[in-house]
Amino acid sequence: MGSSIDSLGIIAGSHSLPLEIARRARADGVGRLVGIGFEGETSAEMGDLVDAMGWVKVGQLSKLIRFFKKEGVTRCVMGGQIAPKNLFKIRPDLRASALLLRLKERNAHTIFGGIADELEKDGIELMEATPWLRSLMPGPGFQIGSRLKPDQQNDLAFGARIAKEVSRLEIGQSVVVKEGTVLAVEGFEGTDRCLRRGGELAGKKGGAIAVKVAKLDHDMRFDIPCVGEATIRTCVESGITVLGIEASRVIVLERAKIEALLAKHRMALIAVSV
Repeated sequence: MGSSIDSLGIIAGSHSLPLEIARRARADGVGRLVGIGFEGETSAEMGDLVDAMGWVKVGQLSKLIRFFKKEGVTRCVMGGQIAPKNLFKIRPDLRASALLLRLKERNAHTIFGGIADELEKDGIELMEATPWLRSLMPGPGFQIGSRLKPDQQNDLAFGARIAKEVSRLEIGQSVVVKEGTVLAVEGFEGTDRCLRRGGELAGKKGGAIAVKVAKLDHDMRFDIPCVGEATIRTCVESGITVLGIEASRVIVLERAKIEALLAKHRMALIAVSV
């Protein structure tokens, strides 16, 4: 698309999404990339894709902002995850502590929204990474893998409806269903553990269906819903036969690896309109 951004900061969580953002921003003509990673979370490969790389512990908000200011960053994006268990192990600095004390509710959107506000106070705009990721968000009609049977179609529609309502209530963005029954709803544990729990409750024969969506008012600056090879492997190990994702709102990473897994295990990935 041709970027007009000379320098871009990337707040990088775990998994491959921040790596993909860095590659695509560079290919789009962003001249200088500055990464900030979290110890024990972010891939070391991130350092090879940027011009300057800083490392912080989860909760070191002041150190993160100081590094960006030192590197002259005025615009940044966020991608990747922080393991839920680590959010309760953090030792927030004074700035992060003050932010958390101001929040009446603590979830991904309120916490990251608060971080965006703190960045803005220091002249750093947190912007969406979606301009570089739009082609990775399949639209209506997208399907790879096995064809769905009528009963699977019914469960997929049911699961999509439940997942959207659950996300509206700020509980989670994924559900696992089978034969019209909700087996698992994603909470604080994250998508993978929700999939494993749902697969276990489906019984030895498996056959459950999972659906992942975005919130109605999802702020795409952070917590972007995405699936990758690891997600599909978890589905396979859990006996889940279909993974539905909300059309045009969920990122699909590592497409070639996913297609190979779907073919090998007779599974389907399909985009649904909700």
